[in-house]
Amino acid sequence: MIDVLWDEIVFLSYFFSVQFQQIAVYWAIGILIGSTISVFGKERIHRLIQTLHEKKLGVFGIVPACAIGIASPLCMYGTIPIVASFSQKGVKDAWLAAFMMGSILLNPQLIMYSAALGPTALSIRIISCFICGVAAGLCIHFFYARRSKEFFRFSGFSEPENRDTDPNIWLQLLKNIWRNIKITVPYLLIGVMLSAMFQRYVPEDFMVRMFAGNRAFGVLMAASIGVPMYVCGGGTIPLLQYWLGGGMSMGSAAAFMITGPATKITNLGALKIVLGVKHFVIYLLFSIAFALISGLLVDIIW
Repeated sequence: MIDVLWDEIVFLSYFFSVQFQQIAVYWAIGILIGSTISVFGKERIHRLIQTLHEKKLGVFGIVPACAIGIASPLCMYGTIPIVASFSQKGVKDAWLAAFMMGSILLNPQLIMYSAALGPTALSIRIISCFICGVAAGLCIHFFYARRSKEFFRFSGFSEPENRDTDPNIWLQLLKNIWRNIKITVPYLLIGVMLSAMFQRYVPEDFMVRMFAGNRAFGVLMAASIGVPMYVCGGGTIPLLQYWLGGGMSMGSAAAFMITGPATKITNLGALKIVLGVKHFVIYLLFSIAFALISGLLVDIIW
């Protein structure tokens, strides 16, 4: 019994070490990029929205607003007060929706993490998330802009406290890197361990049947499991690596990469505050529908 247990520990340790080596470099570079943008470029990124607003681009401003949201390194609880300040300055709800959707689905750190999945999966993630953000903004523009009430409810929100306050800019960067490490390491290790357990105990033909036997069913399954399993972006990369290697289609991966962050529990908690029940349900339906459609289209194209 002890020998069997020891053999299992050895096998899991091997799978864990292999998986960790594959993702560790991308994780470290992602931490560095995310912290550097947060310390040196965060304020400039957010000022871009106000600059674009002053140029009165109308509906065309949705596209850069989404791109700026993706470039923003803040989490959702940090993003909402920023967006609230944009709203107070007169920025349109359609722009705000594109900015928030882009920020929810992707950020510079997660882009670097996703590079571990290969150039195809990375490209699909960036393109699908960008289109989703633009689509959210267009929906607000065409279906809600003429209503008397605002789509968001930002009353009571104020600018988030700036934690990068050390007078030495390089110490700010080091402290920001350390905070990011403390936040992401537990989820990364959990993701790697889950991936190792999948490799050890889940038969590969099961993965093929679940994700590759019927592409439409695979997309539906991936979109569904993205809801409960997605806690941290970096923690899901090892799982996606294994699933893609085991037969998951690119369309299923695309669906997972949209529903996961869109329905992440911490994001939902923040969004519920600013959307209200009716608009919150609309957000969920939009996110899930877009994930399913994107996944099916990717599989058709590929």
